[in-house]
Formats: sequence, structure tokens, C-alpha cells
Amino acid sequence: MNDLVIRRWTGAFGLATVALWLAQFPLYMAGPPPSVYDGAAYGEHLRAIHTIAFTRILLDQGVYICMAVFAAGLRHLVRQARADHEWLGALLFGAALVWLAVTLVADGLAGGAVLDAISADPDPSVTRALILGTMLIYNGSTAFVMTALFLGVAGVATLGTRVLPAWTGWLAFIGAGLCLICAPTLFAGPVDYDRMYNVGGFIPAAIANFPPALWFVATSTALLFQRKTPA
Repeated sequence: MNDLVIRRWTGAFGLATVALWLAQFPLYMAGPPPSVYDGAAYGEHLRAIHTIAFTRILLDQGVYICMAVFAAGLRHLVRQARADHEWLGALLFGAALVWLAVTLVADGLAGGAVLDAISADPDPSVTRALILGTMLIYNGSTAFVMTALFLGVAGVATLGTRVLPAWTGWLAFIGAGLCLICAPTLFAGPVDYDRMYNVGGFIPAAIANFPPALWFVATSTALLFQRKTPA
């Protein structure tokens, strides 16, 4: 498998990552969730949408598989472009794996909450604990730090090796900076969907999703349609 084929596969899996993420987006519009601090009400909400919730979790697994392939391909291309930048490729791949690992934990916690909600004897305290356990991961500080590391390293590797167009590197830096701005949201008080800047707020949710997705689309498209590998 030559480098050009790996570029094509990397770009294809990058776009598949975004496509599977977009497929989840309408599923999160299935009714506004109640307060995460009301375990009984949240359990009833999960019971009502349990098929949708399980579908979201299953689609997430597809996102993570595609992203792992994308990160592995990008690491290879960075190493091939400049051998002295191999450590950046390794750091890029490692950051991607940790990012995936923490979000897999959140999926496990969310899935456990749904399983409890649809049981014969649901426990509101279990639902509340499991859902609260996901809050710093889904669109939260834990994921923000790892996303910022991944995008920041991708930006440095891009500008250092020119394996991708330089403007995608600057786009990665912008995304990393926005993620770092939202990392302190854990200090902004309890979860409140109606506030702009806090855990569960609109601004962190938008920044956690759209800048990384835009970078994935830009880099994947460049990988697919660039006619030759860089010297």
C-alpha cells in the first residue's frame, strides 16, 4: 500500500467520521432533557427515548473506529513526509486514542443509565450518578483538553511537514484555542442548559462539535483531492 493510497483511505475515513457524527445530530433533538439533578425525571426521559439513545451510542462507536483509522493514516503520512517529525505523528495518534478512550467511557456511563431506566426497578440515584459522570466528557472539560492537544499537534505537524495545506494547520490552531477557552467551564457552576458558558451550555457544546468537524472535513477533502503527495 503506497502513500497515495493511504492518503485516500485517510481522507475517506475522515469524512466518514463527520458523516456518522452528523447522523447523530437529529437524534439529540428528541425532546429537551430534564435537569440532570432530577434522577427520576431523567430516568423517565431515557426510558421514553431508549431506542434513540442506544442508536446514538452505536453511531458513536462508528465515529471512533473511523477516527482511529484517520489518526493512524495521518501519523503515517507525517512520518513519511519528514522522519524527524515522527514524534509529532506519534503524539497526534496518542492524543486521538486518549480522546477516543475518554469518550468511550462516557458512552459506557450513558448506556448504563439507559439500561437502568428501562429495567423493572429503575433507581433514580443511579441514573443521576451515571449521567453526571458523562458531563465533563461530552462537550466538557476532559474532552476539551484532549481535543485541543490533538488539534494543536495536528497544526504543528501540518506546518512542519506540509503533508496538508498550511491553512488547515491554522484552522487546527483556531479549533485548539477555542477548546482551551472552554476547558475551564467546570468552574462555572452546576449544569445548566439555559446558560451560555457552563457545563452543558450552548457555547461549549457548539465549540466541542463544530470546529473539530470543520477541520476533519477540510483535511479529509484535501487528502482525497490532492493530486500528489508532498515531496
